[in-house]
Amino acid sequence: MAMTETTAHTDTIPQAGSRAPAHEQHQQHPIGLYLVVWVLLFVLSTFSYLVDYVGLQGYLRWSLILLFMVLKAGLIVAIFMHMAWERLALIYAILLPPLLVLVFVALMVSESHYVLFTRLAFFGAAP
Repeated sequence: MAMTETTAHTDTIPQAGSRAPAHEQHQQHPIGLYLVVWVLLFVLSTFSYLVDYVGLQGYLRWSLILLFMVLKAGLIVAIFMHMAWERLALIYAILLPPLLVLVFVALMVSESHYVLFTRLAFFGAAP
């Protein structure tokens, strides 16, 4: 008996009452992973608070605060928003635009300093 095109594809179409294939089921992650991440977030928040409590000043203070903030955001996005288990294309689609905006802002800040110094060099300080 020859298999026609119509009958060849019936194997892949799920029938009513049948279970979905394993790759389409909801992912289940161990609760221990979430607890470890929660503890890490608590520790990073404590370190961020200690930066102010110790009284660090200047670039060191802001560098540490930003570092802890980025680490916490990375953990939240990777684990609680399930980015660690997503396809690479989706990760790029979500994370790449904000990174490009940050690069653009850094370029504009650099350009603003150049314009300010050029104006000061040619026109002098404001009265």
